[in-house]
Amino acid sequence: MPYEHSPFHPAELLLPRADIPNETWACVACDQYTSQPEYWREVEKLVGDKPSTLRLMLPECDLKDSAERIPRIHAAMADYLDQGLLVPAVQNGFVLCERTTVSGTRLGLVGAVDLEAYEYSAGSMPLVRPTEQTIAERLPARLAIRRGAPVEVSHILILIDDPDHTVLEPLQAEKDTLRQLYDFDLMQGGGHLTGYAVEGEEKLARVENALMQLKEKLGEHPLLLAVGDGNHSLATAKAAWNEIRESLTPEEREHHPARFALCEIENLHDAALRFEPIHRLITGTWPEDLYDEWEKYCEARGMVLSEEGTGHTFTMVIRKDEYPVVVQKPEGFIPCETIQLFLDEFLQAHPEASIDYIHGAAALRQLAQNKRSVGFILPDINKKTFFQDVQDLGVLPRKTFSMGEADEKRFYMEAKRI
Repeated sequence: MPYEHSPFHPAELLLPRADIPNETWACVACDQYTSQPEYWREVEKLVGDKPSTLRLMLPECDLKDSAERIPRIHAAMADYLDQGLLVPAVQNGFVLCERTTVSGTRLGLVGAVDLEAYEYSAGSMPLVRPTEQTIAERLPARLAIRRGAPVEVSHILILIDDPDHTVLEPLQAEKDTLRQLYDFDLMQGGGHLTGYAVEGEEKLARVENALMQLKEKLGEHPLLLAVGDGNHSLATAKAAWNEIRESLTPEEREHHPARFALCEIENLHDAALRFEPIHRLITGTWPEDLYDEWEKYCEARGMVLSEEGTGHTFTMVIRKDEYPVVVQKPEGFIPCETIQLFLDEFLQAHPEASIDYIHGAAALRQLAQNKRSVGFILPDINKKTFFQDVQDLGVLPRKTFSMGEADEKRFYMEAKRI
């Protein structure tokens, strides 16, 4: 379908009332620290009985408590609205965010993405697309929260491919003229967050025009917005909207708040936005046996496994030793696909072995010390080809990349009625 406007829209954005401390209001994304429940127990202590986004979402480490927690989440949302604890901070506009972490200060723009311009089914080519495969089994718990929820908070980060810095950076250059909304340190070492209101017809038109100019450069079937973090949260919003839209007239569908999902867009080329490969650890197998099978796998498919040459390069970690490995004439479009195709087949043939996806090469090296384990360090992600890779592959292989460490992920701050 043709798009005459950007799918990223201004919205009424809600923030906590002025007397509510931001330091305990803002919490990190629900899908972080899933194997470290002690992180979330410390958040509980910090928040206490103060209003917080902790009450408006369900940490994934507590999914087992969904039946009990979800009604409490809905009740908290309604209570915060009824008591005026959540109030409109921007009537029709965006929030420009500056997030400072150990990686530097990165920019974001909070608004609402049009779910009519987004699709996650294989083969679809709308303006807004996922970067990784959407796993249907991960949606029900999130959908149960969204159904009947009067508001949403969001950790969705959507990327734009803007090497000339035309969309967000001009807003930052004039931030002294913008109304500051918040400025505080995030809990648990999450860094610092500052937000400014972006309002007024002239500024909104500039954002719209800049995004549409990016679109015009992309040719046929343009990918304008690529979902970097929160793929499953956006898919949940789409599923909920599909349920609602069937009961609406065409006129009602145009402006229904559930059609637009709260998100933040960031520039792929922001120097402070870290893109890191996610490494692989195989346990329950002898490294020598795995390598022998890898050689046979490659030979059967016309590939060559070597220590040097041209192709997809990896580093195998076996206890304290590291070995460069090159797959010549690789079958995958990107290195992650090449290694994952082999590992999937290996694991299917060896049910005694298992895989883990590791953030950080240092952590991978430490975990690969066991005799019956082998680690694979993947090469760095190329930002310059990232959008093209997504377009060429449709979606990237699962667990291809991470946008920074857990404490650099988006914190829930703004809210929007749905």
